[in-house]
Amino acid sequence: MAPQTLLDDGRYDLHTHSVVSDGTLTPAEIVDEAADLGLAGIALTDHDTTGGWLQAAQRAADRGLSFVPGMELTTKTNGLAVHLLGYYIDPTYPPLREVTDRIRGDRDRRARAMVQLLSDDIAFTWDDVLNVMADGATVGRPHIADALVSRGFYADRGAAFADVLHPGSKYYVPNYAVETVDGVRLIREAGGVPILAHPAAQRQRRAIPVSALVSLAEAGLYGIELDHPENRAEWLPPLRVAATELRLAVTGASDYHGAGKANRLGQCTTDAEVVRALAAEAHL
Repeated sequence: MAPQTLLDDGRYDLHTHSVVSDGTLTPAEIVDEAADLGLAGIALTDHDTTGGWLQAAQRAADRGLSFVPGMELTTKTNGLAVHLLGYYIDPTYPPLREVTDRIRGDRDRRARAMVQLLSDDIAFTWDDVLNVMADGATVGRPHIADALVSRGFYADRGAAFADVLHPGSKYYVPNYAVETVDGVRLIREAGGVPILAHPAAQRQRRAIPVSALVSLAEAGLYGIELDHPENRAEWLPPLRVAATELRLAVTGASDYHGAGKANRLGQCTTDAEVVRALAAEAHL
């Protein structure tokens, strides 16, 4: 998708999720909220899918916002869950399409397996999950959480994750993910620009090691999302030093999921100058 004209100034939220993956708003509704907040533009970065791009781009054009097409790719490094934000990718690039199709397929397998484990202990079924999902959405743990909330087992997503959906739970089932270095290369090969998402998120066991960041930069990583509401402040200093030494762009974003997370749209943002440089890096 060719980029819309980027505004000369203002702030961009470069990490949002819609009902196409695990958010609670449609792509158009996210754009409307961004416009009401006075943002210059947003990126839609649903998990392993670009299915919401067209709706978001059309509404952004109607509302006078810039739209940055993106996707959050599921990857891993040394067993640590790592996510990559890929901007301006060609979603039809066959190797990337093959990987995202496999990831989404495995999400379905994994979710069904976790529901089966849960059903051994509580009156809970796959139909409960389907009932809370939007048509065409990529299933994930947040949908299981929403179903558990809908059935009255938990008060909100956070409580469900804390009790039964976290990696240490007996109900947890691992998911397929590509190696992060390979993900960086795939995004580059697809003409896109890879940014490391929330590298110091508090839900992780630890921040991504600086040594891994060096390897990713060598593979073509363009930037790192250091300004994120879930990054732990005490984990950030070494990453900021490494980002400077490796000449990585630093971005900020909210990781907005609508009502699915406490994160608010525009809570962390990226300056228009950084976004223009990011767009210029893409091979469109």
